[in-house]
Amino acid sequence: MASQPAYQLTPQVWRIPAGPFDFVNSFAIVEDDGRVSLVDTGMPSSAGRIEAGLKAMGKSVQDVHRIVLTHAHGDHAGGAAKLKEATDADISISAIDAPFARGGYAPPRDGSTLGGKFLNLLGPKGNKFAKVIVGEEFADGDVLPVGGGLRVVHTPGHTPGHVALRHEADGVLITGDSIWNVRKMGWGVRAFCSDIKLNQKTADVLGELDYEIAAFTHGKHVTQNARETVRRFLKEAKRA
Repeated sequence: MASQPAYQLTPQVWRIPAGPFDFVNSFAIVEDDGRVSLVDTGMPSSAGRIEAGLKAMGKSVQDVHRIVLTHAHGDHAGGAAKLKEATDADISISAIDAPFARGGYAPPRDGSTLGGKFLNLLGPKGNKFAKVIVGEEFADGDVLPVGGGLRVVHTPGHTPGHVALRHEADGVLITGDSIWNVRKMGWGVRAFCSDIKLNQKTADVLGELDYEIAAFTHGKHVTQNARETVRRFLKEAKRA
């Protein structure tokens, strides 16, 4: 079944499927003045879906004034350059992943998997996306001026500077790629991780935060018992 152009999670926060079947998501946060901040931009091919999602919200790309990236991978930062050109939005990413975003390539992968070894052999040219003009770098614990406050939670492993983001006012946690919710909750693709074990270790913090809604950059959001559902997955994953 095809996704809707956009899903309203709270009065301020929307999920926009930036790829087919909810596989990759962007998030739109509506500011008090009516402008929009985006979290993640999908791939270069995601621009049309993001535009359609904004239209479903009663907005347009001209309303976008800020873009926040959870990490420097092509399916999250790949559409940033195109959206920057269309909107002149300020783009923010963690200071650790910023050099990769500016260079337009993903960080090295964990070499413990065949897929990771192969991607590393390709080097930057084989893991590239359009270079991102980064205007702001942030760090763990920072509260970004987005929708009344978007707290940065450093969860390295998927990339060295990977972050989750908690919208303070509405209690929405955007997990980034620490965990996915495609078909069912689970870890992301191992070959895409910079450090698989570190990713699984730092994901524990997602069970300790306070939130009402869990929003995944891959997969559908969870609105009922979200924190308990995430904590149960993390607990069971450790036993596996």
